[in-house]
Amino acid sequence: MTMYHLAPKSISNIPSKSEATLRPKSSNMTEKITLVLVDDHPLFREGVATTLADEPDFEIVGQGVSADDAVRLVEDLLPDIALLDISMPGGGIEAARQIAVTCPAVKTVTLTVSEHDDDVIAALQAGARGYVLKGIGGEDLIDIVRAVNRGESYVSPDLAARLLVEMRNGTGHGAPRDPFSELTMREEQILKLVSHGLSNKEIGRESDLQEKTVKHYMTNILQKLQVRNRVEAALLARDRFPVD
Repeated sequence: MTMYHLAPKSISNIPSKSEATLRPKSSNMTEKITLVLVDDHPLFREGVATTLADEPDFEIVGQGVSADDAVRLVEDLLPDIALLDISMPGGGIEAARQIAVTCPAVKTVTLTVSEHDDDVIAALQAGARGYVLKGIGGEDLIDIVRAVNRGESYVSPDLAARLLVEMRNGTGHGAPRDPFSELTMREEQILKLVSHGLSNKEIGRESDLQEKTVKHYMTNILQKLQVRNRVEAALLARDRFPVD
């Protein structure tokens, strides 16, 4: 199994603490998984970037060093996946939470040295699709990124097993979660408009959003409600938000 290897770049080529790097998307972008990588440790970040960029189906479209960088890069570039360090300035979990609200179709994966249960739970509650420990090998990380892009989730096996044991030893199963409670205010607004029969273009005009942004929100809504299409989502919404 290969480990992360460091890019042969001088320190002068590494972004400063206050800057993030953006690389123009190639004309062949539709065939690639686009990635944003944000970590305030330059050597680690450049090593991960080089490992992933060596894969023909990956493209690193932006790099940064802070939560603010992460949110800005994701909003500007709309990558498929954002890889976030938990302990960077501003916090990777907070960045994941903001990205889940502003760009819900972008999948986030946290990279961290923390094995604390609270951090795992907080990251997943913030919308992260993966919780990856930094000691992982390069080949495993590549497999995880591809799996997350397919819609799967990942938590390091030892952490997942420990959390499962703790859940089983907890105080009962509790009431089932209401999927509508996971929707943001914006997602709920869009879902109500869908239930009224509006198209994405019409919703965009009504909400002052670009049509592609509405599509991103719809993707997240369908996932949260665990339905296959907007018709099923609209039927659920009519039950939940009856029209007078």
